[in-house]
Amino acid sequence: MKQKELTFLLCLIWALTLLYGEMFAYWLPSIFTCSWPHFKVQTKNDSYQNDYVKVAVITDPQLMDTTSLRLPEKSLALELVKFYTDLNMRRSFFSSILPFNPDVILFLGDYFDGGPYLSDEEWNESFNRFKHIFGLNEQGKYKDKQVYFISGNHDIGYESLHYAKPKVIGRYEEKFGIRNYKFTVGKVDFIAVDAQMLDGHPQKHLTSQVWEFVKNISVDNVIRPRVLLTHIPLYRPDGTYCGPDRSSPIINQAINRAAYDKSGDIIYQNYVSEKSSKYLLDTIKPKLILSGHDHDQCTITHQSKSGSVKEHTLGTISWQQGNWYPSFMLLSVDNSTLRNTSIPEEPLLTHLCYLPKQLHIYMWYIVLFGFTLLALLFWPTSSTSFWHQCWNLAGRFKQLIASIVSRNETKEKDEDANYEYEMMWDAEGSMHLIKKPLKASASNSNERSLGERGNVIMRPTARKNTGQGDFSMNMDMASSAGLDPLAKMPQRTGKSRTTITIQRLLRTLRMLTVIAAVNVPLYMMLLFKDWIEK
Repeated sequence: MKQKELTFLLCLIWALTLLYGEMFAYWLPSIFTCSWPHFKVQTKNDSYQNDYVKVAVITDPQLMDTTSLRLPEKSLALELVKFYTDLNMRRSFFSSILPFNPDVILFLGDYFDGGPYLSDEEWNESFNRFKHIFGLNEQGKYKDKQVYFISGNHDIGYESLHYAKPKVIGRYEEKFGIRNYKFTVGKVDFIAVDAQMLDGHPQKHLTSQVWEFVKNISVDNVIRPRVLLTHIPLYRPDGTYCGPDRSSPIINQAINRAAYDKSGDIIYQNYVSEKSSKYLLDTIKPKLILSGHDHDQCTITHQSKSGSVKEHTLGTISWQQGNWYPSFMLLSVDNSTLRNTSIPEEPLLTHLCYLPKQLHIYMWYIVLFGFTLLALLFWPTSSTSFWHQCWNLAGRFKQLIASIVSRNETKEKDEDANYEYEMMWDAEGSMHLIKKPLKASASNSNERSLGERGNVIMRPTARKNTGQGDFSMNMDMASSAGLDPLAKMPQRTGKSRTTITIQRLLRTLRMLTVIAAVNVPLYMMLLFKDWIEK
């Protein structure tokens, strides 16, 4: 392949790779891999399929900050991590989730990574980033979509932190609203609880506040189906199978309490305690439970007095939070006013959708860069075209196969060519063939070796007069005259290995510059196309 052809091919490969990794990959969920679950329900009354409210469920963005990687504030490394993490979630939201045109956006907590530990200035900066990523207006809402939030442990912390930093709760509720509330979507009630307070000391205000809310909910007549929203998943026995959607090891229950005083306040927990979980199930009587916190998918079934209840723990939307397979959920909520036998009984339908695997995309970039360098460094410098070289390679491969087959077929004949057979009669008059090696003179052997190759006789051909006789005569004369016969011979010219290496490096640098000049602007355009306001 010529240098121009190789450069053009690599430019094309890089351009297609960047277009896929930075744009097309985010279109796949809405085009091929995901759809609203109510579209899959086959009913006799087709008009009923449109009688659903479409809810997109997102959890655990956990925007990176100074508490995430212990990097210096405003350092280049931290700014790059924040930029690429935010950009990935913004692309996921605008290119993978919004094309489904949901009616409601539901966030299940953990919007910041170090929320309780950030200063007011840092917290406001993170909140502005959050609004930019998910396209919220100044009030943290959408113009044409309803949005709901529940609190997470990375937003307000646990019981031990609330009394040390009371302003944490205040600034959260100022931007995201109250922590315990009920709202209705379609014909279904959603119950949002502050799960960080469920297992706190009952006599303390924040814990008693959440349980008072739960009791008030239980007094209401359960007319419509209910969905329980809790950032921390409900209790599950250790080693509980999470279903085929989980990619990481199962996490068991762990509750850490403060050891620096006698209060025993909770500083971290994986799941709500068994007692609190059972009380929530029996009191609220939900048809479905949605939770986050685990960063990976988990689907289990709880048993309560009102029957079995399915809980979906959603994975994080961020590729930087320990899950190689970020995801979100499409939830179809019943909005019908009339039921009959042709309408499905399920008021809630769910579908888990996966986002592009950003880490795999970056890994492919690295592999392709290594392949590009090797191709530029070691590709032959001949001027023949790429297809001509492929044709020559195929011809050589064909010749190799033919020679192997021919060698196997003539092996026995070649062995027999070195022997002769002599007829012998025994005393009874029977004939036998005796195999004997050929007796040939050295001269005949040399002639055969020169004239024969296998079963083919080679005949000498005429040789051109190259002047070797004159050259040997001149050598003898120069030697008799006491002169060095090689003194006036022209020295063999050729490129040294160092020269060839330098030329290849310069060629590689030149071709790499051309590839970069074409694809770097394309990459920058794709980056800032998704980062600017929409």
